This record gives sequence, C-alpha cells and structure tokens, in this order.
Amino acid sequence: MSLLTRLNEDMKQAMKAKDKDTLSVIRMVKAALQNEAIHLKKDQLSEDEELTILSREVKQRKDSLQEFTSAGREDLVQKLESELTIVNQYLPKQLSEDELSQVVDDTIREVGATSKAEMGKVMAALMPKVKGKADGSLVNKLVQQQLNL
Repeated sequence: MSLLTRLNEDMKQAMKAKDKDTLSVIRMVKAALQNEAIHLKKDQLSEDEELTILSREVKQRKDSLQEFTSAGREDLVQKLESELTIVNQYLPKQLSEDELSQVVDDTIREVGATSKAEMGKVMAALMPKVKGKADGSLVNKLVQQQLNL
C-alpha cells in the first residue's frame, strides 16, 4: 500500500472518529507530499522521496520541540510530541542504536575510512542505507565516535 493511500485511509478513520489532532497531522503530511510532487513536477513521488519528506517533517517537529522545551512552553511541547507520534507511524521501523552502530562499522570498513577527515565519504555512503530508519544526528554522532577510535 502506498503512503498516500495509507494516509487517505487513516484520514477517513480520523474523520469518522472525530480525531481532530490526527486529522490535522495527516493533512499536513499529505500537503507536504503534494507540494513536493508539484515542486518536482511529478504525478507520484517515489518511495525514497516520500521517506525524505517524512524525515523532514519529523526533523522539523523535533527542532521545534527543542525550542519549545527550552522556552518552557509545555502546552506546545505536548502537542508536538503527539504530532511526532503520529508522523512516526508512517516511517519505517527505526534501527536501534546497536543495529545502527553495526551498519556504521560495516560502512566504514567498506569505504576504508581511517580518520575523521574521511567522515564525508562515510556519511555519503551511509545515509542512503539508513534513510528514514535512523535520525541523522545520531548517525553523525556514531560515525564520529567510530572514526575517533
């Protein structure tokens, strides 16, 4: 089932259940997908493009969450946390830190990186493998740790 089809089905269920919060988030995600399709002049986005947009939506919410937390806006923090939960349902299963660490190790060996100066090469090879399955900042941190050893 494509992401758009799944979003439409979930949107119908949210309407029937009168779940305004879920409905609002699904509409925002659908709008982001449709805007990207228009921007790229495509009728349908690839799965990879959909993942990129979902990841962007999650990242925006996490960044806002940090800002609101530091500003002491608990009302907005709770709203964003519930939005994040809803958006995360559409992402693939996230890799655990151990699984991610293993992928990082394998990629470093593949690339043959030995120093922090080669981090860009490692990240370029690694990010397509973990796209949508891991947070970029966690990936970055793990790569730095591995290259420092």
